[in-house]
Amino acid sequence: MKHTAFCIIAATVASAALSSQPAMAATPTAALTADAVNNAAKGDSAITGPAAVLRAQILLDRARFSPGEIDGASGSNLRRALAGFQRQKGIPDSGVLDAATWAALNADAAPALATYTLAEADVAGPFQAIPEKMADKSKLTALGYANALEGLGEKFHVSPALLQRLNPGQDLSRAGTQIVVPNVLDTEPLPKAGKILVDKTDRTLTLFDTAGKAIAQYPASSGTDKDPLPIGTWKVNGVSKNPVFHYNPKLFWDASPGEQKATIPAGPNNPVGVAWVDLSKPHYGIHGTPVPASIGKTQSHGCIRLTNWDVMALTDAVGPGTEVVMQE
Repeated sequence: MKHTAFCIIAATVASAALSSQPAMAATPTAALTADAVNNAAKGDSAITGPAAVLRAQILLDRARFSPGEIDGASGSNLRRALAGFQRQKGIPDSGVLDAATWAALNADAAPALATYTLAEADVAGPFQAIPEKMADKSKLTALGYANALEGLGEKFHVSPALLQRLNPGQDLSRAGTQIVVPNVLDTEPLPKAGKILVDKTDRTLTLFDTAGKAIAQYPASSGTDKDPLPIGTWKVNGVSKNPVFHYNPKLFWDASPGEQKATIPAGPNNPVGVAWVDLSKPHYGIHGTPVPASIGKTQSHGCIRLTNWDVMALTDAVGPGTEVVMQE
């Protein structure tokens, strides 16, 4: 399956979006201990504050109403995740962490933060800095992680900055180190999906089961005026995991002069991430990203872009023939 798609976020757009977000470590807030987060918004405790926000993000992720990259901060992705979760539970979809929403979230009794011991595979690499230019990317044998911290962030759906904040003074590159992480690895797989709905305005992708019930929602980046989202009804042609990407600069209005076609090797830092869901609209697909913090906050070259972990969950639930509806 050849992936020559109108779907790479322009590097300048993604960089600008990321640079506008303050680093978690620079935010003067109280320490986020495991006890504080795990007990936030339970019983008579307060239902606001950084610990509650982080716990809500993790519980929403576990419920498959993804806030995108877990960063411990309120924002548009969290509001959309809450609204989708509220609609599924029959709660007014305010996007606000109110008492009724907490009651529904608290049905999941698992701790939001858990301990994890770094395995040799988490820190072994190989790690390598990823160049920006497609021609330089094509010279690598794989587009793996730049370092162990990046890989751990993707594994636990969390921003590297927040992971460091949760583990002050810990060596996150040494096997055997015990760390605190979002508890997102023990969830059940999704059932078979009947339909994918991509909402351009809401910047979400919602997955419905064969009975028409919403079973998952993910923040999504999609098209621009120059590369619009193809509104209409399409089908999934097939699914490819760890895809190679075939870059054709003629398909990108913002390609640099003189750029040549390039074959980009597979890996989490591949331009389409770790999975490609091919659509019946030629050159379009649903795929992952090397920049998870950008999802739901930037636009793409027409395709639908999710975090790597969300697109992997999606690929386990869809297959050839799954209906895909794209709406304004």
